[in-house]
Amino acid sequence: MTKNEQTDMGRRQFLRRLGIGAGSAMALMALEPLGSLASENKTRNTPSDVKMTYRVQHGSGEKISLLGFGMMRLPNDQEKVNELVDYAIEHGVNYFDTAPVYMNGQSEVLMGNALSRHPREKYYVATKMSNMNPRTQQLENAKEMYYQSMEKLKVDHIDYYLLHSIGGGMDSLKARFLDNGVLDFLLKEREEGRIKHLGFSYHGDVADFDYLLDRQEQYHWDFVQIQMNFLDWRHASLRGGRRTDADAEYLYEKCEKAGVQCVIMEPLRGGAFGRMAQELTDQLKAVHPDDSTARWAFRWVGSYPNVLTTLSGMNRMDHLEDNVQTFSPLDPCTEQEKALLAKIADQMSGFPTIPCTACQYCMPCPFGVNIPGNFTYYNEAVNSHLLPLPDKKSKDYKKSKKKFFKGYKKALPDAATWASQCADCEECLPKCPQQIRIPNQMERIVETLSKR
Repeated sequence: MTKNEQTDMGRRQFLRRLGIGAGSAMALMALEPLGSLASENKTRNTPSDVKMTYRVQHGSGEKISLLGFGMMRLPNDQEKVNELVDYAIEHGVNYFDTAPVYMNGQSEVLMGNALSRHPREKYYVATKMSNMNPRTQQLENAKEMYYQSMEKLKVDHIDYYLLHSIGGGMDSLKARFLDNGVLDFLLKEREEGRIKHLGFSYHGDVADFDYLLDRQEQYHWDFVQIQMNFLDWRHASLRGGRRTDADAEYLYEKCEKAGVQCVIMEPLRGGAFGRMAQELTDQLKAVHPDDSTARWAFRWVGSYPNVLTTLSGMNRMDHLEDNVQTFSPLDPCTEQEKALLAKIADQMSGFPTIPCTACQYCMPCPFGVNIPGNFTYYNEAVNSHLLPLPDKKSKDYKKSKKKFFKGYKKALPDAATWASQCADCEECLPKCPQQIRIPNQMERIVETLSKR
């Protein structure tokens, strides 16, 4: 049996597990085109007391909650995930985002188990083609990843499907999606109704982003997922040790001009806004004393009309409750508030922080280094003015060094996870969506710790 025959057989077996034959499935799709599915979705109702803010998906008329549930870092406990999902749906959240690589595949399983307890019309599923390694770039294996996602998620169609993490350069784009027939396959799946909306998530080289959007007439992207927050709006993340021209303003406006709605990731920049320097948070407190920086960040993102939904990773009930409150309903930022956040972004961009979002893609390190943990503490030290350190001739230099090291040991009590364990193997480099030169940054931390 050839590989293609094996793949076709796998599809037939998959459809049988869903309870329909391949012929019946195709007949059903012929009778129920995407247009009729969309009109059915317009009737989706939420309880009358739900105050969640919704955006209308342009192509289908679906009402999507402006707060989306990002499920990359769930508690590895089905009961707890069920509780989070139940609360989210009860309060109007209906967009749930995952990927095969999240939690080594467990995220899709946990999410599928939790969501399948609810009527299918209550939620929209988003997952991705995470074919990052050469094996999964083969068409047969990519198809298997796609079918496994539907099986784990317990669905017979995927509402929002993404090419995952484009931006590694044109060679990568061609190898993963273009030359191997994967994009052609996904376009066909959308045509046949098993994918309702097709898009991609952008993480790097702006040439890839431009290439795909400039061919909108060919691909008809339904949405694009981008990193957007008030800092990245005009201060693009450092990538490869240099600033790129792909700031969030450019990405958002290009999508808007192409008529493609945006799904937003990293609205809190990996939690960095919760650790801003005190003098910056004081400026926000002077305007809204009771609002967290997270609420400011969400309000800013939601102020842009071409945003379809804003993803937030919520693995704790208190975070979920607070975020639901922020979006129920959302109070958009005024022009004066936007100006204040732009001023704060200008001030933040001068701090030598490391643009890590703690996404964990770089982990595990073969030498045991807790890469996100090291970067998180370093950035906290920068924002609390332990860094930049005083001049070595200053009488406070040794005191400052000692305080930095004490905090470092508290944040990372196991010395086996310290930056000093980095062997400069560079295994982490191709995994980092932010293209951080991780070994170089580890060396910076080691130098700060040395001669204490």
